[in-house]
Amino acid sequence: MIDLKSKTIAVVGVSSDGNKYGSKIFKTLKHDGVNAYAVGRSDGTSMGQKIYKSVSELPEKPQLVVMVIPPAASMPVVEEAVKLGVGEIWFQPGAENEAAENFAKSKGVKVTSRACVMVQGATGDGVRTVNGNKRN
Repeated sequence: MIDLKSKTIAVVGVSSDGNKYGSKIFKTLKHDGVNAYAVGRSDGTSMGQKIYKSVSELPEKPQLVVMVIPPAASMPVVEEAVKLGVGEIWFQPGAENEAAENFAKSKGVKVTSRACVMVQGATGDGVRTVNGNKRN
């Protein structure tokens, strides 16, 4: 289990479409009081917050970048995160990219993949939110 509440997080793959998985992760993090920012290709907002076009546009450097984008789109985001000095990148299931993961690791970035940040960041059982409340 990881402590998401102690981190500034960028969720890459958020859109104004609340049904997309990146938006669901962002919504859950914000609902649970996590300092999270939305990053995505589209203009607009999610949960009343601006969707930034890139990690470098954020008002503060994230400690963790959660990747919820197609694998083919991840290398430029990883390169940007490494350049900014982000210490941890999480590839959600379906976003894994071995080359991007290896690049990040070679630069000293902690990489997690093949696991859901919402499961690992909650209780590990996948039924609780970050703050421990049951999610219906």
